[in-house]
Amino acid sequence: AGLRIGLYVPVRDMITGPLAEGQFPTLIQKIETAMITGTIAITVANPTDLVKIKMQAQGAGKLQGIPPKYSGSIDCYGKIIKEGGVKNLWTGWGPNVMRNSIINAAELASYDQYKQTVLESKLLKDGIPCHLLCATMAGFTACCVGSPVDVLKTRIMNATPGQYGGPLDVVYQIVKNEGFGAFYKGFVPNVARLAGWNCVMFLTLEQVKKRFS
Repeated sequence: AGLRIGLYVPVRDMITGPLAEGQFPTLIQKIETAMITGTIAITVANPTDLVKIKMQAQGAGKLQGIPPKYSGSIDCYGKIIKEGGVKNLWTGWGPNVMRNSIINAAELASYDQYKQTVLESKLLKDGIPCHLLCATMAGFTACCVGSPVDVLKTRIMNATPGQYGGPLDVVYQIVKNEGFGAFYKGFVPNVARLAGWNCVMFLTLEQVKKRFS
């Protein structure tokens, strides 16, 4: 989050170049910026995300009586490296980049765009109610756009070797066996999670920016 959010404005300014007063970046430029920073962030964080996914799967397995494979997070890192070398920590990197860049674009670019629209329409002033409204809408947007790639990423990271022939095979198997609705399992709690996270994150970010400027 520090990378994908913290780099957003500097990268956006690099893409747009100097803007005249009252001029805003285009939506395409905002989406492009968020996809770049999302890619950078998840490339750094992929090993941690992989371990998190595997430990969560192990926790679910315990409830079904499946013996734990890892004694803890450090042991999980060690066994991942032992099974395929350090590069194994970047298992699922492609789908993870797709997922993180898309969700980051849906989250940051949409918040940026919603805020611009609300302020231009004079619906609200630039303050806490505006930030909370735009953050909630950004969370809903990110969930609508990102849920399918989130499911895809999780399935690939939890897959056993040879279980799938690639991302397209994962999509085919999910649709064939579970239907298209499987890509939106847990949609309501996911919206609540993302909207809540966005409200805290964007409200904090706006206050920090205000304090430092």
